[in-house]
Amino acid sequence: MMGFTPPPSFTTRPTLEGTFGMSASTHWLATASAQAVLERGGNAFDAAVAGAFVLHVVEPHLNGPGGDLVAIFQAGDDASPTVLSGQGPAPAGATREHYLGEGLDLVPGSGALAAAVPGAVDAWLLLLRDHGTWELADVLAFAIRYARDGHPVLERVARTIATVHRLFTEHWTTSAAHWMPEGRPPRPGEIIVNPAYADVLARLIDAGAAAADRVGRIDAARTEWKTGHVAREAAAFLAQPHRHSSGTDHAGVITVDDFAAYDASYEEPVTLEFRGHTIAKTGAWGQGPALLQTLAILDGFDYDERLDPSSELGAHTILEAQKLAYADREAYYGDGDVPLDVLLSPTYAAERRALIGDTASAEFRPGSVAGVEPFVPPLRTEYGTPTDGSARSAIAGVGEPTVAVTGETRGDTCHIDVVDRWGNIVSATPSGGWLQSSPTIPSLGFCLGTRLQMTWLEEGSTSTLVPGRRPRTTLTPTLVLRDGLPVTALGSPGGDQQDQWQLLYLLRTIVGGYSPQAAIDAPALHTTSLAGSFWPRTWEPAGAVVEDRLGDAVIDGLQARGHVITRAGDWSLGRLSSVGRDRERGVLTAAANPRSAQGYAAGR
Repeated sequence: MMGFTPPPSFTTRPTLEGTFGMSASTHWLATASAQAVLERGGNAFDAAVAGAFVLHVVEPHLNGPGGDLVAIFQAGDDASPTVLSGQGPAPAGATREHYLGEGLDLVPGSGALAAAVPGAVDAWLLLLRDHGTWELADVLAFAIRYARDGHPVLERVARTIATVHRLFTEHWTTSAAHWMPEGRPPRPGEIIVNPAYADVLARLIDAGAAAADRVGRIDAARTEWKTGHVAREAAAFLAQPHRHSSGTDHAGVITVDDFAAYDASYEEPVTLEFRGHTIAKTGAWGQGPALLQTLAILDGFDYDERLDPSSELGAHTILEAQKLAYADREAYYGDGDVPLDVLLSPTYAAERRALIGDTASAEFRPGSVAGVEPFVPPLRTEYGTPTDGSARSAIAGVGEPTVAVTGETRGDTCHIDVVDRWGNIVSATPSGGWLQSSPTIPSLGFCLGTRLQMTWLEEGSTSTLVPGRRPRTTLTPTLVLRDGLPVTALGSPGGDQQDQWQLLYLLRTIVGGYSPQAAIDAPALHTTSLAGSFWPRTWEPAGAVVEDRLGDAVIDGLQARGHVITRAGDWSLGRLSSVGRDRERGVLTAAANPRSAQGYAAGR
């Protein structure tokens, strides 16, 4: 009986090991800032918050303060895993009737009608208040300096601005003024500044100046964010009609009252036992349980090759299991009553496992849950043409090559992980509010996010657009425990691929014995045979994307099984990072993604 592909004998970089503290993120400046906080006596939560605000500045094409955040953490060994929800809800005016009345059949992928209430900043401040130790001014000093004094712009930031420069110059002129101050996209490595955002952060600090203690100062900053300058400026500016990804102009519906009504929150995670480990994720308002469902399906196979992403049989099995889990995600998940007790049960997993055959499925196959009607979304293979043949209006300016006019650039995400010597550990995925989301609000230096594009305008789903309801998010960090104690925190950008790439890491480390860095370096793959979460929400029946390093024999075998393969190059899929605690040896670990030469880990 064949086993798992052996771990590689070398990696692109070592898995870092030490006993003091470890940080890892998708940008070296965020990692360095987080590690600097640890070095100065801060804990993992102080460090994560400092690094996260730096990510707003240095990865503005992937996240921003107008976006959202999901984190999972544990505050020492005596505590329990906790989910931090910084996912804001739909504004009060975001009714499906309003959007349909605007001539839309999908929530746009860019423009203010796609904006949920921003949740990231309030969530970070809540985490700092309750679990950090540092003053807000000290935590924000790193981001303020990079925003006010500047930092070298990433090549990918410059490329993103170049991609949407026509949209900026022809429609979003405030974005052009902010990101193209000399009338052109910045050049890679050029120093760019964002003094408006530096001023926003300074206002948050000033708001708490009269408070008697640290908690009061942070609470005052939260109140200022939700009821002060930011809320007023954003609501007033976005009330003006502007271009959306639909190719049409609309005004936003978000108001000052929407800002004021939102509070970030803590929740218990959903967990699954897998090969002696507890995997902790968000509830079904995120896509996290889809990873747990996939693990439950895979755990029933009686030999490890079926779980090996580097073998033909393993890759095929993993892709097929993911299709089944993601069909259930679309059919059942959302911010409502979701039957996770059934979806994560061994009996249900066995029923789903039995559907995996020797060839690739091109069907949308949600499972059956007694008493619950599954939602079947419109399955578009391209925008305007559902596979059921029903007519839909074609909308001008959709997709390539008109992406530069519509702003539809499939924005991505950031990630940060931190572990400290006191046993605190946190994994966080901030996203949304990227620079191509909607017009830049001049006085703030940022725009709002687009998370509402993950809601449906069709009725009958817990993901249907409803005012006050959280959109189902793709943000999905992971915490792994053994014997009730946390051993790994990990995550990745990547939209619908986030949990698919994390699955590969978990299989390779837990089953295959790979080191964290080897698991991150190993060839990646994912399915696109799912209803996409991002506008225009298409799917590719039997579609799969693979890194060429998977090997011709494996790739040819997948094609022979009926998978519609897209080769993505050797080093292109996944932006994973992780930190952990090797409890047997008493050391902390960290690893980061080498792809794009941007993610880094640090520690000692």
